[in-house]
Amino acid sequence: MDGNGRWAKLRSLPHIAGHRQGVESVREVVRTCREIGIKFLTLYAFSQENWQRPPGEVNALMGLLSDYLEKELAEMLANGISLRAIGDIKRLPRPVYEVLLRTVKQTESNQDMVLTLALSYSGRDEIVRAVREIARRVKQGILLPDEISEGYISQALDTAAAGLPDPDFLIRTSGEYRISNFLLWQMAYTENYITDVLWPDFRREDLIRALLDYQERERRFGLTSEQIKGSYAAS
Repeated sequence: MDGNGRWAKLRSLPHIAGHRQGVESVREVVRTCREIGIKFLTLYAFSQENWQRPPGEVNALMGLLSDYLEKELAEMLANGISLRAIGDIKRLPRPVYEVLLRTVKQTESNQDMVLTLALSYSGRDEIVRAVREIARRVKQGILLPDEISEGYISQALDTAAAGLPDPDFLIRTSGEYRISNFLLWQMAYTENYITDVLWPDFRREDLIRALLDYQERERRFGLTSEQIKGSYAAS
């Protein structure tokens, strides 16, 4: 969800105005995904690097997050949306942390869609924490080094604890081509889509355009087109 600051700057507005407008994009994207049947949606809402921003901006972002959770709870419950979170969420201000946990708890039985917020998130940090946990198990004799596999590492990540599959599709707004430390392990085979649209301007039609582009792609997972076609024929 990139481009909030640039959106505000283009209009000679404070950064927080871009973040507020970005919340409207969140609402529209969540509703659209729910309507068209997308089961899992993960939003990169606040990175660990974002803690380095000016304190006033960070405080305002935390306020927006808390307000969003409180205002959207009724819609989540009405539409079967389960909220989950990944990242170092204990670093969030206590009131925000409590609102987040409460919302996660209140929506945990919903089954129509999973909305995940990546908060105080860093892909590298997630991997480091997973490696430390695996190292502890080896030290305790619970796990042998030769038993460590890709699957075992995947199960030690935040996304596994949240019950999330690896992402199929990444949409990056504002024309940025970097992945900004997001889901570094999980995005091994993720399809990427880059749009120049700034996040506060991102609407239903932009999402549909991205999804139509994705539908035209052939995901090969390291195989050739002929192998993929052959596997379809065999099935």
